Amino acid sequence: MIDTEDCNTVIVNKSYNGWRIDKFLVVSFPDISRSQIQRLLKDGNISRNGDVITDSSAKVKEGDEYSLVVPEPVDAIPQPEDIPLDVVFEDEDLIVVNKPFGMTVHPAPGAPNGTLVNALLFHCQGKLSGIGGVKRPGIVHRIDKDTSGLLVVAKNDMTHKALCAQFAEHSIERTYYAMVFGVVSPLEGKIESLIGRSPYDRKKMAIVRKNGKNAITNYKTLKIFKNVASLVQCNLETGRTHQIRVHLSSKGCPLIGEQLYGKNKRLEFKSIDEDIREYVNSFSRQALHAKSLGFVHPRSGQFLQFDSDLPEDFLQLLATLEKI
Repeated sequence: MIDTEDCNTVIVNKSYNGWRIDKFLVVSFPDISRSQIQRLLKDGNISRNGDVITDSSAKVKEGDEYSLVVPEPVDAIPQPEDIPLDVVFEDEDLIVVNKPFGMTVHPAPGAPNGTLVNALLFHCQGKLSGIGGVKRPGIVHRIDKDTSGLLVVAKNDMTHKALCAQFAEHSIERTYYAMVFGVVSPLEGKIESLIGRSPYDRKKMAIVRKNGKNAITNYKTLKIFKNVASLVQCNLETGRTHQIRVHLSSKGCPLIGEQLYGKNKRLEFKSIDEDIREYVNSFSRQALHAKSLGFVHPRSGQFLQFDSDLPEDFLQLLATLEKI
């Protein structure tokens, strides 16, 4: 990742001679998108041989030196919003919530409001740990927007630090239920790999050989639906971005409803009723639910264990597959 407020320089070699400047800089700085490059050009943050350049269609020449500065982003301060929360547990130190699918955890480009953070700021009257900064107050861990289930949030810095330490030492107990296409082989086991940014698609994570973080998922198949789909329990030892989605896809069993790692997987068997096929193939989100969460309370030292019911859409998916 390129540091903010830092000048980054690259010199054009002959293999890139004649390329558009925006295309060349995207290749040179893969962590910055083409739209960001074009915005940096427009704002005068890119120079060629010391002179500011703003034309994104200009062609680069061998030997030219391009420098860019990525300014420090100005974060909008999230505002409290009166959004209902499914509170599972709450005391002076922390709050455990059951997040619905479709809700983003913290504000991000494209989702500046309507997030869990906005709801928490209202519910907790601003009493959240400041360690996460203005955009992530109290947020110790997160789950994807279209994943439902349990999250713990810290109300003060002591709790935040203590929970982060438990996550770091992998003592937090986290169980997810996943509905997948196919049947994982073997039916029970451990998936361990390095996970990092995909070298082919910057929106995706991938199993990599180097420059990744160790990721461990213990899984167990709970139910099989005529060998075309199955319900899998996943217990995380680590919590990498998209970990379960990447690991199960690597086994040839992407999550039902998966858009990023599913490779257009569908139920195609003509022997299966058309209505069932249509329901499963059009499932609106990845079928993943953070079902249980266990940790030691930082103040009392008591081990707390929480469990959440499967959401209605997940139950309906199970009931539909039972009909196969």
